[in-house]
Amino acid sequence: MAATAPELLVTSAIYLGAAVVAVPIFKRLGLGSVLGYLAAGAVIGPFGLGLIAEVESVLHFAEFGVVLLMFIVGLELKPSRLWGMRREIFGLGLCQVITTGLVLTGIALGLGLPSNAALVAGFGLALSSTAFAMQFMEEKGTLNTAYGNTTFSILLFQDLAIVPLLAMVAFLSPIQTGTGQDGFVRAGIIIGAIVGFVIVGKYVLRPVLRIIATTRATEVYVATALLLVVGASLIMITIGLSMALGAFLAGVLLADSEFRHQLEADIEPFRGLLLGLFFIAVGMSIDWIIVVSNWLAVTVAVLALISIKGGIIYGLSRLFGSSNIDAQRIAVTIPQGGEFAFVLFSTAMAAQVMVGETVNLLLVVVSISMVLTPAVVFAQERLRRRLSASRGQNTLEGPETSEQQEVIVVGFGRVGQIVTQLMNARGIDVTAVDHDPERISIAQQYGNKVYFGDVRRADVLRAAGAQEARIIFICVDDKDACNEAIKHLRATFPNLPILARAFDRNHVLELMELDVDYFIRDTFESSVAMGKEGLKRLAVDPAIADEIEQEFRRRDHERLSNQKTHGKFAGVETVFTKFDGRTADE
Repeated sequence: MAATAPELLVTSAIYLGAAVVAVPIFKRLGLGSVLGYLAAGAVIGPFGLGLIAEVESVLHFAEFGVVLLMFIVGLELKPSRLWGMRREIFGLGLCQVITTGLVLTGIALGLGLPSNAALVAGFGLALSSTAFAMQFMEEKGTLNTAYGNTTFSILLFQDLAIVPLLAMVAFLSPIQTGTGQDGFVRAGIIIGAIVGFVIVGKYVLRPVLRIIATTRATEVYVATALLLVVGASLIMITIGLSMALGAFLAGVLLADSEFRHQLEADIEPFRGLLLGLFFIAVGMSIDWIIVVSNWLAVTVAVLALISIKGGIIYGLSRLFGSSNIDAQRIAVTIPQGGEFAFVLFSTAMAAQVMVGETVNLLLVVVSISMVLTPAVVFAQERLRRRLSASRGQNTLEGPETSEQQEVIVVGFGRVGQIVTQLMNARGIDVTAVDHDPERISIAQQYGNKVYFGDVRRADVLRAAGAQEARIIFICVDDKDACNEAIKHLRATFPNLPILARAFDRNHVLELMELDVDYFIRDTFESSVAMGKEGLKRLAVDPAIADEIEQEFRRRDHERLSNQKTHGKFAGVETVFTKFDGRTADE
């Protein structure tokens, strides 16, 4: 029976109240929001205080948060970039699933599980949590790093692998379905559906979105965005693929469209709430009775899963070219079980491939492995820093130990290093701050003094000497961290001149809103210089080339001012098409 309105309100209040209380506490402790959601679920769930009794229906509904997450990830990943990651997806990802699955299957056989159940258990545990890892990397600001891209590639292949794994369960089942559908026919249907989906997405979606955008009805555009994700998910699940894959493909198809940023902004609030609900549901699903009665087996199983799976991932990542530090980060980010294990093991139990007691124990192992992942990441970071310090190198000093200078450089990557060298050339000393221990180690090897600190925190910027500085350069390659640092600086030190590195044009608009004193796009000056040099080599008069450059800069500045005033999509039709030095309007 459906819940009445008061029941729905009470249930909603419990979920929201648990999240509002738990998440800020865990964020304050530096443990992250994911662990806060999991703890909240464990407290209010049927195995905690018992405030919520139904878990399965909530978990199925909350899985839509994972779907929305994959849609947003797809929006950030253009098809050309996805094609460039094919080696990691179908090479590293495939090797990870097969190697981990076979090793864990062998262990399950050694523990006495029947061969069919051991095979499902091994490959089910080989899958990691896309939702958990993506949310974790997003909070850390590492989604667009080398290790973030490699981690995502593994996770994407795992999402694809759920299809053949579910087919394997059906094949292993002693239950006779009687359908006998030919595998080649089914494969043809899936391929045809995906091709059709891509064609429709490319030639139909954009015109439809353009028409909806002309209505200027915000709520209709939001509804359209949600309908797009739901429709893509329904198509994929109908042909036997995962909902998350459908949403991801829809996002990829729109990644290079003019609507991607608006779609991302519209979906983001729903994604955040539903993903939080998903983690609460996972926390609710932990059966503490099983944990207590089988505490030794559960403890050994969880530690073995994290250790073995993490070790395999580390070794394969190194084999496929990741650096030592990146391979370590990948290994501690995705050693846990994943949400698809809930689907796979439940299906195996319904198909009589696995018994209920084994499934419940495995689900507990998966859930607790998720809970322990932040602790594993934290321990790995602390251990690496301690080992570096004991060797007398790569010692990470905080900015509070620095001799505070008039100039602060935040982010010691390619841009920060050049800015620092220019300051030093004039005899101006710099306080440099970065959050990457490996980068700090390399900088120290070349005689540079760089201090460790999270630039998104106001207390770190204050410790670096922001209150005494005459100027600060924000050179980080993470626009969210950049914006966060600038907000703290503007609130605390409103008169401090800020010179910032911009990620792209949209980031420029954000920096203009934050009232920075100077900004420059990563590739703007190099692109203008290269284009100008190309004109000269094409026998264009140097004076004309100079005029073209100046006119281009003028029009670009004009478009930026227009976009700042009327929105990021305003004025984008004003393209610099032709200029020969005689007229600016031709």
